[in-house]
Amino acid sequence: MKLNLKTTLLTLLLSAAGSVSAFAQCDKTATLTSSTTSYVDNTGAILRSKDEDTKVTITKTDLTIAPGEGEMTGKISSSTCDWKVPFKEGKTVIKALMTGDGPDKHVTVTIEGKEGKVTLTFEAEEMPGKKIQVVADKFE
Repeated sequence: MKLNLKTTLLTLLLSAAGSVSAFAQCDKTATLTSSTTSYVDNTGAILRSKDEDTKVTITKTDLTIAPGEGEMTGKISSSTCDWKVPFKEGKTVIKALMTGDGPDKHVTVTIEGKEGKVTLTFEAEEMPGKKIQVVADKFE
């Protein structure tokens, strides 16, 4: 019985530590780089792909997207974060008003990790039916 209690307590402590770690990463600055941008429709079918270096930086309050030569920045208006394993298994959804190249855009960015692969999907209210996806080559 004593061993069972120690094992249960250790399991609970490790679980709590993992949860705190996953939660803590949500408030940290993250930078993602990708070498390919894909344009997809509502069903997820790829319409076209483009080889270009894209850098996405996310802080607690700001979102910066720099594909190729351009750059868009925005203030984050809302964010949800649920990662079981930081930047490997989980999901973050960010809403922001982006300014930069062209007219302002109200965007939703979904960052999803499955089996260690991190994918970002960008959707703008002003561009219904069109999505932009990048897969992280590097995540810091």
